[in-house]
Amino acid sequence: MWDCVCTACEEDMLEIARQLERIAVWFSPIVLIGPGLLCVLLGLFLWLGGLGFKRVLAATVGAVSGGICGFFISGRNIVTATALAALTAVIAIWLEKIFIAILAGVLAAILCFTVLAKPNNDIDDARYNLGYESENIRMSLNTKLSVEVAKRYIADFAAETGQIFSQMPAYNWAIMEVVAVFFLAVGFARRRLTLAFCCAVLGTMFIFAGMILLLLYKGAAPVSRICQNWLFYQGVFGIMTAFGMAEQLLLCQRIKERLTGKKGENKDGKESEKTLESWRNR
Repeated sequence: MWDCVCTACEEDMLEIARQLERIAVWFSPIVLIGPGLLCVLLGLFLWLGGLGFKRVLAATVGAVSGGICGFFISGRNIVTATALAALTAVIAIWLEKIFIAILAGVLAAILCFTVLAKPNNDIDDARYNLGYESENIRMSLNTKLSVEVAKRYIADFAAETGQIFSQMPAYNWAIMEVVAVFFLAVGFARRRLTLAFCCAVLGTMFIFAGMILLLLYKGAAPVSRICQNWLFYQGVFGIMTAFGMAEQLLLCQRIKERLTGKKGENKDGKESEKTLESWRNR
C-alpha cells in the first residue's frame, strides 16, 4: 500500500524532503519524538560542553558516521549498521587526534556544500503530490511501518544528495577541497580551536535535526520553512556555531584553570605538611 508513497527516486532532493515532511504527520510518535529529543539533548551537550569531553565527541561522531555508512552499505540493515557504529566509535577513540583533524575537514566541506548547493523553491506541487489525503493513507502508521517508510525516504534523499554532489561544477569542487585541506591542516596545528569548531558545528547540526523531527510530528512544515528562508537559517546556524565555539573556548578554559589551581594548592598543602612532620621528627 505504501510502495507508491516511497517511489521518490526521480524527484529532486527538496521534493523528497517535502514528501517526507507531508507523510511524517502519520508516523508513529515514537519514531519522531524519541530520536528528536535525543538529537536535541546530544546537540546541547556538544554545543555547550563538548570541548571538555574529547573522547565522548570522538566516540559519538565515530558511531554516527559508522552507523550511517553501515546503513547504506548493508542495504538498510539495522544490525549491521549498529555493529559498524560500535567499531568506528572504538577506532575514533583510539586515533583521536587524527580523527578530530579529519572531522574538521569533513565538516568544513559539508558546510561549503550546503552553501553552494542552494535549494530550488520553484517546484510544482503537482509533481510531488503524495496522495496522502486519499482514504488509503488517511491513517496512522505503526512503528515498524513508519521506520520502513522513513528508511526508504532517507535512502532516496542520500542518493539524490550524492548525485547533486557528483554533478557540481569543477570550481565548487575546488572550493570544497581547499577549505577541507585548510581545516585539516588547522586541525593538526590548533587542536583546541579545532575541537571547539567540531563541537559547535556538530552540536548545532544535532539541535537542528532534533527540532526538525519534533516539528515534523507537530505538522509544522519545518523543511518548507527552512527552504523559504534559506539565508536566514544559514545565518542562525552560523551564529549558533560562533557562540558555541566562543562559549567553550572561554568557559572550558576557566574551568580547567580553576581545577588546575585547586590541584596545585592541594599538592602544595600536602608537601608542606610532610615537610613540617619531618622537621618535628628531627
